[in-house]
Amino acid sequence: MTNIDEYGGGQRPSDSVLVVTTNDVPGHRVERVIGEVFGLTVRSRHLGSQIGAGLKSLMGGELRGLTKTLVESRNQAMERLVEHTKARGGNAVLMMRFDVTEAADVGTEVCAYGTAAVIAPVD
Repeated sequence: MTNIDEYGGGQRPSDSVLVVTTNDVPGHRVERVIGEVFGLTVRSRHLGSQIGAGLKSLMGGELRGLTKTLVESRNQAMERLVEHTKARGGNAVLMMRFDVTEAADVGTEVCAYGTAAVIAPVD
């Protein structure tokens, strides 16, 4: 059984910024568009995990250590996205996306980005 805290992510119920991958939020109106916001992290690869991943790739199967590292990176990027949104006065991020790239062959760059906005419930 997979532990959702180790291999999952996303928002917690206590988050004060709603993050969605859609253009709008049902039951809400966009009062103000603030603009682009992002959260970025770059993680280096641990030598031990690289060796383990290399051996595992010969036999096939999930690379659990690398999966956990990527989940942690995505969650950290998401936390930074939310902080950036709050700092700019937003309470929502619309059209959120992740971008993952290799960073100079030493690590992985994870960027969460979207459009910060102020939303309010429809009366």
